[in-house]
Amino acid sequence: MTSDGTRAVHAGLPTVHPGGPFGNNPVFASTFHMSGDPEGPFQYGRYANPTWVALEEAVGELEGADAASTVTFASGMAAVSGALLALAEPGATVVLPSDGYPATRAVGDHLAARGVTVRLAPTAADAQATALRGADLVWLETPSNPGLDVCDIARLCELAHAEGALVAVDNTLATPLGQNPLALGADLSVASGTKALTGHSDILLGYVACADRAVADRVRGWRTMTGGIPGPMEAWLAHRSLATLHLRVDRQAANALALATWLRGRAEVGDVRHPGLADDPAHAVASRQMRRYGCVVAFTLPGREHAERFLDALRLTAVATSFGATHSMAERRGRWPGDDVPAGFIRFSVGCEDTEDLIADVAQALDAALEDRA
Repeated sequence: MTSDGTRAVHAGLPTVHPGGPFGNNPVFASTFHMSGDPEGPFQYGRYANPTWVALEEAVGELEGADAASTVTFASGMAAVSGALLALAEPGATVVLPSDGYPATRAVGDHLAARGVTVRLAPTAADAQATALRGADLVWLETPSNPGLDVCDIARLCELAHAEGALVAVDNTLATPLGQNPLALGADLSVASGTKALTGHSDILLGYVACADRAVADRVRGWRTMTGGIPGPMEAWLAHRSLATLHLRVDRQAANALALATWLRGRAEVGDVRHPGLADDPAHAVASRQMRRYGCVVAFTLPGREHAERFLDALRLTAVATSFGATHSMAERRGRWPGDDVPAGFIRFSVGCEDTEDLIADVAQALDAALEDRA
């Protein structure tokens, strides 16, 4: 099975046998029967659970890693911090994107307090290449959140590996159906499963997929020690959601490109960004390494008040702080500390609604924002 849709539908399902369940059912257990010396895959609920294993097999298949090299976590930030803290020992040097998710940089502050040297550089134009000398771990986020810049994963992996560094890629926005960092040379693909992977705004989840099992063992050891484990219900719901992943991301990407194209016709809307736009600054690189361009569109309105009038006028689109769901969401990103964006910057997560309805909602909200100003 090589096509994305077929793999998403069948990934991690149980072996077929007469009378067996079609899918994996959640196993609710903190303790498992065990006599004699510890052996077997399931001993205690903080170490492993059959429901996680099935999800890790499925996610690993989509990311290009085996189940033993994929580690699920209780949230995206549990996965991010688990990977960084497990792999960056005191005295190490870590390179982070200066324009990536602010909470990742916050983990960088924690690393710095533990004696790790942290360097920051932006995503665009592969600027992190200037900070690689002597690095031990390089963290890429492409497309970046929220600015939607893109870096050349294969090129930066080659340069980082020449320095002896591991490379991790935050694959949250792209999803494993949008790009496969491990196939491009990365050592780790990390993501928040809270977003497009599960896609219904009802689960917190994260994962780390590794090219090397020894690296995965270090990350898994950190998870076991800290207890950042996913619940079996969350793992089961996440696995259940994978069957529609290709349908959702295809619809979202098509809607996002349609909305981004339409927004360029509005005089009050500036700096429309989406990697799928042919003349977007990120498109040339994105088109080489991405199969789908994601659900997020970024644009800037003339100031905070204008942006808030626009958001208040939306009817179909929710005002919320996430992305990747079946329903559209938007927010003024400047309301959060850490994102260096203009006051009127909007991050718009495009859902699976009918394209005409979605654009009509945005159009009436933009019109209302102009009228209220007058």
